[in-house]
Amino acid sequence: MRLDKFLKINRIIKRRALAKDAIDKGFVLKNGRRVKPSSEVSSGDEIQINFANRILVVKVMENMEVEVISEEKRGS
Repeated sequence: MRLDKFLKINRIIKRRALAKDAIDKGFVLKNGRRVKPSSEVSSGDEIQINFANRILVVKVMENMEVEVISEEKRGS
């Protein structure tokens, strides 16, 4: 499954266009690396999403669902 579609389907980012834009700008990392929106996601991958107010790290499970590994709040 494509990374941008994965983020939308799992409701991490509400729209696929927003997910694509975030990936293009480098706010989303797959296994610690910048990738393209079309890169394939497979089970075991770690996805880090840098939101304005928090950093969310999730692990891709076999059924393409997510397991939250960590969530760190930013700022005060």
